[in-house]
Amino acid sequence: MTAMYDNNQHPTSDGRSRFPSRRDALRGLSCGFGMLALRGLAGATSGQGSPFAPKAPMLPAKAKRVIFLSMPGAPSHVDTFDHKPELTKASGKTLSGVRRGARLLGSPWKFKQHGESGLEISELFPHIARHADDLCLLRGMHTELPAHAQAQVMQHTGSIRFVRPSLGSWTLYGLGTENQNLPGFVTIGSGAGNAKLHGSAFLPSTYQGLPISTGRRRRGSAAQPVDDIANPRQSRSLQRKQLDLVQRLNSDYASRESGDRSIEAVIESYELAFRMQSELPDLLDLSAENQRTLAMYGVGVDETDSFASKCLTARHLAQAGVRFIEISAGGWDTHRNMREALGQACKAVDQPIAALLTDLKRLGMLEETLVIWGGEFGRTPYAQGTDGRDHNNRGYTTWMAGGGVKGGFSYGGTDELGIEAVAGRMSTHDWHATILHLLGLDHERLTYRYAGRDFRLTDVHGEVARDILA
Repeated sequence: MTAMYDNNQHPTSDGRSRFPSRRDALRGLSCGFGMLALRGLAGATSGQGSPFAPKAPMLPAKAKRVIFLSMPGAPSHVDTFDHKPELTKASGKTLSGVRRGARLLGSPWKFKQHGESGLEISELFPHIARHADDLCLLRGMHTELPAHAQAQVMQHTGSIRFVRPSLGSWTLYGLGTENQNLPGFVTIGSGAGNAKLHGSAFLPSTYQGLPISTGRRRRGSAAQPVDDIANPRQSRSLQRKQLDLVQRLNSDYASRESGDRSIEAVIESYELAFRMQSELPDLLDLSAENQRTLAMYGVGVDETDSFASKCLTARHLAQAGVRFIEISAGGWDTHRNMREALGQACKAVDQPIAALLTDLKRLGMLEETLVIWGGEFGRTPYAQGTDGRDHNNRGYTTWMAGGGVKGGFSYGGTDELGIEAVAGRMSTHDWHATILHLLGLDHERLTYRYAGRDFRLTDVHGEVARDILA
């Protein structure tokens, strides 16, 4: 065994040592756990070339990119996009059966028809309502569990039992990205502790979401919106020299260890991080925007500034070629004080979302950008306390716009009180299958070999909701 580490090793005729290297020994000893750890952290790539290189879609694609407007906390569908006149009439009455004694609570907000389509939308969303003819309301959604953490993981990964790659990671894995100087999957303001929602799991780590902080993107701020994107103590030329040295060492190892793809993922990750320094900061700087655009989004206004900045940043990233962008806005968990809390949550996002849709249409991008809005589940039509609603996973509403869906269209629905989806039912797996289909990806063929089996986002489930396709 000591011969393996003899510094006086004699080379073979091709110049390589006849004895195993230290890496060979590490790979061979203890079942190679050390190298397995390195491979897992780096994320081994299975194909040739950059993992970010654009890939042809499997199917005729309607959308080129996704902007996912995530509303964690579960918006109340019966107060926003699912008008229930019978619930209003029955408000104050008590239920029988499983929910015996529960008191029905009609929506305190009025609904009105909008656009040529006549979609009924709550007065809580006056700005979004102007885009009624662009919206495809999915009113028959349902999911497995009425618990926030599990339902959010299900919404993002299609699984609540095991760690799985996120929807954004699968999208990037299937299509690559259009701009090699930027990450293909970005999350804005998702908050700490949400790595499971945006991670790549067993997919190569190059496909995980890059988190971007909020409230740091104005010129003059010393803070960086992306952690460690640049080293202020080193010039760009010095960073390049240092990176070149590291990459030469990596490449030398890769040339000697054919078949070890993990090091190539490391090389690509280093290079992307360096390239990002020249392009990403400018995209995150909103100071160059004209005042008219900032006002349209609601930047600088207390109630809307945070989400407005996220939406405008998302437009910048989409325009620059980022494949999947997720932005989050909380405040939807209205167990109590619903009239005030839900009103505030809707006001914070209404104008910015409407401005985003307007901007994408102005730029001719909405037709090829799938905009998605929704929370992890809905809320009950019966009251919790005097002014709140409990969790409801049995029926709720999300919506899509652009990207190949029918505008001014309502698909599916809950019962007359809004308790349970009864028509056009869409599970989370169906929702995922439909999103992938719009991107030109067959959810049954988009697989990754891991632990001896082919995994996919929709597991063994999922049906494309073809009735909503334009």
